[in-house]
Parts: sequence; C-alpha cells; structure tokens
Amino acid sequence: MAIFVGMSGFIKAAGQVPAGQIVFFRSFFAILPIIVVLAWRHELNTALQTKRPWSHVARGVVGVTAMGLGFFALTRLPLPDAIMLNYAQPLLVVVFSALFLHEVIRFYRWTAVVVGLVGVLIISWPKLSLFDGSAGSEQAVGVIAALAAAAVSAVALLLVRRLVHTERTPTIVLWFSVTASVVGLLTLPFGWDALSFQQYAFLIGAGICGGIAQILMTESYRHAEASTVAPFEYTSMILGIAVGYLAFGDLPTIHTIVGGMIVVAAGIFIIWRERQLGLERGKARKVAPPQ
Repeated sequence: MAIFVGMSGFIKAAGQVPAGQIVFFRSFFAILPIIVVLAWRHELNTALQTKRPWSHVARGVVGVTAMGLGFFALTRLPLPDAIMLNYAQPLLVVVFSALFLHEVIRFYRWTAVVVGLVGVLIISWPKLSLFDGSAGSEQAVGVIAALAAAAVSAVALLLVRRLVHTERTPTIVLWFSVTASVVGLLTLPFGWDALSFQQYAFLIGAGICGGIAQILMTESYRHAEASTVAPFEYTSMILGIAVGYLAFGDLPTIHTIVGGMIVVAAGIFIIWRERQLGLERGKARKVAPPQ
C-alpha cells in the first residue's frame, strides 16, 4: 500500500497530464518488474498462455477505463480525497455482486454499504457544490471522475473474480499491463503533452512502482487470506494524508476525515462479515453428509 501511495504521489507530481498518457506510462513501465519476477520464477515463457484471451482483453479495457478516470481525478483532487473516494469500490462490489452475479447479500452487509455510501457523500458533497467555473469546479469534476472510477473498477474486479477460476495470477497481471499499454498508446492521436524530463521521471517512476506494488499485493494474497490482507488497504488513508501534506501541502478537510472514517469502518465490517460467512460455509461443508 505504501508503494501504491507513492505511485499516486508520482502521478500527482507530474501535473495535469492527459489521462491516456498517464495510463500508458503506468502500464508499460509496470511490465518491467513483472517480467523480472516472472523470469526469476522461470514462468516467462508461459506467462501469456491462456484459453480466454478475449476475457483478458475485456477485463483490460474495463480496467483501463477505471485507471484513466482515477488518474484524471488524481490530477484534480488533493491526494487524500482521491485515495479515500476510491474506498467506494468495495461497497460497489457488494452492490454489483448482487445485481450481476446474483449473490445473496443479507441485511448486515446492505446496512454497511448504505452507511459507507453516506461516508462517500460526506467526502464528496462540499466539492460537488462548487460548479462555478473556478478552481473548485475542477475539484467537483475530479470527484465525479473518482466515483466513476470506483464504479468501473468494481466491475473490473468482478471480471477478475471470473478469471481466477481458470487463469494464473501472473497471466492475469501481465495481460492487463499489456492491454492497458496498448489502449493507453491508442490515445496518442487525441493529444499527448510534451513532457519535461522531470515529468518523464515521475511517470516512469509511477509505472515501476505500480508493477512492484502489484507483485507484492499478489504475494500477500498468496500467503494470507483475503480477509486478513484487505483491511491493510485502508492504511493508504494515513499514508495519503502524510504524503499529501509533506509533498503537496494538501490538508484533509473535516468532511474528508469524517467521511473517510465512516467509509473505512463500513469496508472493514463488510470484510469481517464475509469472513464470518466463509467460516460458516466451511463448517457446513464439514458436517454435511455425503451424497
């Protein structure tokens, strides 16, 4: 999570670069550390082998859309706000799981989703009321982009859930990085900025950080249960506030802090509840008579 926050800091430091250009640098240079790890594991030759290429492409296009919206929001919002608005994603995953995958979501988790979305509204509302053509209006657009990114990212996560049943993690990660690089490059005719040496350094650094963070996140899920790992995502709130203040002079507002705490509490409750349900299902399978 620390490296992911560092990645976001590099992107913000690069300034208001077109989102497609950021997506290309973030995705293309993320491939470098991924290739190093795959070569070290002697998995490079088979990393792209798959029987479901179009599923990977679909996941890549949806993921790139979420990434682009998130990066656009990052260039318009204070770092802590951009990070905390992304916490809407786990809440929306619950909603979309019920709508599209027909998962049974019971009262406790629905309550947590509603409470969490209230927290998102608390963070967003002061900025959404600033459509007046000033700098504040850019922040309002940034909020809308951040929430859209969270929604599209939730859809991407559902696509990943389907892929993991048949595909290896390195295959999923590498296919996504390659697809995102290609899609990002296709935005070149729509206008990329001429970058300074410093901006190149920041964006390349963001890409390498993104690749390393993806690898570490994958390893964490390999060695611990999702319910153990997932709450650590919320440490990015503290790290984001620290980096935002030290690097950019961004101070979170009271709305950001209060709303963020509500969203974090709701997200952790959902994770805990899903863990409890998983344990209950495990016990039920153990005591079920053979058919």
